[in-house]
Amino acid sequence: MDIPPLARKIAALSLSALPVSYALNHVSALSHPLWVALMSALILGLLFVAVYSLSHGEISYDPLYAVFAIFAFTSVVDLIIALQEDGYVVGFMDFYTKEGEPYLRTAHGVFICYWDGTVHYLLYLAMAGAICRRKRYRNFGLYWLGSFGMSILVFLTGNILGKYSSEIRPAFFLTIPYLLVPCWAGVRVFSQPRAPTCCTANTVQEEQRKGLLQRPADLALVIYLILAGFFTLFRGLVVLDCPTDSCFVYIYQYEPYLRDPVAYPKVQMLMYMFYVLPFCGLAAYALTFPGCSWLPDWALVFAGAIGQAQFSHMGASMHLRTPFTYRVPEDTWGCFFVCNLLYALGPHLLAYRCLQWPAFFHQPPPSGPIALHKKLKVGGLHMQYTSTIIYRTVHIYIT
Repeated sequence: MDIPPLARKIAALSLSALPVSYALNHVSALSHPLWVALMSALILGLLFVAVYSLSHGEISYDPLYAVFAIFAFTSVVDLIIALQEDGYVVGFMDFYTKEGEPYLRTAHGVFICYWDGTVHYLLYLAMAGAICRRKRYRNFGLYWLGSFGMSILVFLTGNILGKYSSEIRPAFFLTIPYLLVPCWAGVRVFSQPRAPTCCTANTVQEEQRKGLLQRPADLALVIYLILAGFFTLFRGLVVLDCPTDSCFVYIYQYEPYLRDPVAYPKVQMLMYMFYVLPFCGLAAYALTFPGCSWLPDWALVFAGAIGQAQFSHMGASMHLRTPFTYRVPEDTWGCFFVCNLLYALGPHLLAYRCLQWPAFFHQPPPSGPIALHKKLKVGGLHMQYTSTIIYRTVHIYIT
């Protein structure tokens, strides 16, 4: 997979978030939630006008360029928020975290800001750079789609259901485009052509003849997916207050963060149970039986989703903003870290396997009676066409 160059123009424009946020933080009128929402909407509107006027050619080629440019700006803002909440910078986004979105001050909010300000930011610059160079960015787009979708779904749902539901301000409604834009962007990304592969028909047939026991890497991934599926189901039952002793011991001794009233961990585990659990079963099936051409794309989507989710979940479980009673106990920290790290690493290994050796997932070439029928049909058409030419030539010669 080729890594496109980063878009320098978008990087320079996004860094303007630093002086803008610092200046707005010292405007006394922004102490009211409504003014914070209106000013945020105005800045995003002005930013879109600036991007459209500076990069009209790129937007005409691919409208997602404007989306990536605006989201890169907001990623820098999120990174500033995370650094400020952890005490690394002062005097930038106090007005927004107090009057705009106070739930960003939670441990979960801090870590989704870190992820958005680093991983998403680099993805935006890479995808915008690919558009400038007229290159493909489908794989980057699929990873971003899963990561961004998981982040926004868990965060918005947790805001509504958790203890911060009474703290929702007008700025919350600015996140509505964050739900609509990924749907449109996802359709455009999936509609892009896949990168060509060098797999020949013989390679595909040879790879697909191998059983699962002849492919040890795939066998290991299938075993991982089965174990991850059981772990996903178990944690889903834990947050649903399953009365068994194992669930009780786990939630109090291994992951007490699942009891945090902010609701983000509970929503996260339910997202896993309803979406990741079925994917584990389908991915295990696709690694066992050949021809499942959908797996490489969806493996990238789920790798992005689980990577973002595990980063936020693991970080928030140990962050100082989480009350001490809900943090991971010191004596079980190693078990918690290893299990959650493997849970995040597995989908990335699956996506890497699908991208590097895709022959097993290609549609198998037709064989047997179907191929013979097509061959006879093509041969018959060729003979009919040849006889027609001979007949017309003889007819012209006689006349």
